[in-house]
Amino acid sequence: MPTLSLQNVSVRKYDTPVLFDLNWQINPGEQWAIVGGNGAGKTTLLETIAERWATVRGKLTKKGTVEFVANDYSFHRIARAAAQYYQQRFQAHEASIAPTVREVLTEQMKPVGTVDDKSVRPAGSRVEEKNLQEIAGLLQITALLDQPFITLSNGETRRMLLARSLVKRPDILLLDHPFVGLDVLSRQVLHDALVELARQGTTIILATSLTEIPDCITHFLELEGGRIKAKTRFDENALAAETSAIATRSIEIPKIESVPVFTDYDYAFDLRNIRVVYDSKTVLDNVNWKVKKGEKWALTGPNGSGKSTLLSILTADHPQRFANDYDLFDQKRGGKGASIWDIKQKIGHVSPELHLYFPVETTVFKAIASGFFDATGVYFKKLEEKQIDSVEQLAELLGVTHAMQRPLQKLSKGEQRLVLLARALVKNPPLLILDEPCQGLDIGAVEHFKSVVDAVCGSGERTLIYVSHYPHEIPGCIDRHLRLEKGKIAELK
Repeated sequence: MPTLSLQNVSVRKYDTPVLFDLNWQINPGEQWAIVGGNGAGKTTLLETIAERWATVRGKLTKKGTVEFVANDYSFHRIARAAAQYYQQRFQAHEASIAPTVREVLTEQMKPVGTVDDKSVRPAGSRVEEKNLQEIAGLLQITALLDQPFITLSNGETRRMLLARSLVKRPDILLLDHPFVGLDVLSRQVLHDALVELARQGTTIILATSLTEIPDCITHFLELEGGRIKAKTRFDENALAAETSAIATRSIEIPKIESVPVFTDYDYAFDLRNIRVVYDSKTVLDNVNWKVKKGEKWALTGPNGSGKSTLLSILTADHPQRFANDYDLFDQKRGGKGASIWDIKQKIGHVSPELHLYFPVETTVFKAIASGFFDATGVYFKKLEEKQIDSVEQLAELLGVTHAMQRPLQKLSKGEQRLVLLARALVKNPPLLILDEPCQGLDIGAVEHFKSVVDAVCGSGERTLIYVSHYPHEIPGCIDRHLRLEKGKIAELK
């Protein structure tokens, strides 16, 4: 009997048809990777197998228990609320009342803002301690079990999300782009864990990019426009050739405004001995970084090295910015009398978790336009004609015009990234801070994205800070590099 079978399956997501007439069978011992372009339907297919979406036609049968591993905090309403409340504000002094990793893994989380622990009684955990310790050891998170989950790095968070499903001992494991945002060490840990799980008999089905196929994969399924384009055994040589062909494909350089609206400064920022401490843990340790107008920097380092914390000082999102000494655009801490909004007005910013903060029904048009006001989809000012033109121009440039009136949350993760880049660019800022902006993008979209960034930053007046764990995602305009390790500068050139 097949482990999984789809016969003429079609699926609608909300009011939109997404998957069409899928016929697919997975036999015992097979491990599958689902690949395809942005919006091809990869995540929806996994969610359908997990019964998060009903089939409108066809038959889906499966043998055994199924676990779906999300790629962000949307897997649970309490975890999502906690991530929004704590991470967005960087309020580490409140981390002690956030759920611990152990509470997340055993589903013992209390609602955000709970004052009296005795007022909430979670249902008893079904996870045995021996099982918890075994899975934590496999994913190298044993030392993190009693830490607040919102203090974890990106790589640690992904491993926690996987552990949450593994403690249930599923027969079929569904993973949605599990390698996105992981550093080299975290990717290797995850690769090794998946190989071991496959050896133990777990059926693994993961949506991923062509550049990140685990060694345990035996077959791959390619989707295009919600339909099956190819089903075949995994061939590493053929895959390498296809990946290379896509990456080297000629891309037309877009025409876009490369001179920002504000150019009257010599240094984008000058950070002096930046230090951030949470409880007794030093996250940034005497970081000095001076960036001239027009410089293009790559900011790299392992998960947990302090990159996002450092950027939150620049974007005025971190409460400890007041305890540090720095200049922004030649003015001390943004200038005398400058508000947080004055600072943000000069910065275009994309972060890995930004999509979580938009109201559910925010349309793509409003999401892009909210960049004028540094809001997350909600604004109360009427747009000028020039602003509307800018929104439409960027939507066309990044290929999301077709979705302008659709809710942002209903787009694929890759399409959401393109919308958020448009939001960062829409006010034509002098400083662009792009923190892992290519998360969820397929190879072709990454190359197009890089060409857009190169075009936008073609002027010596625009300053760029770009974060990525993947060398192939770094745009060609980058010529400077800062690497952090354990909160300290390990390399500056």
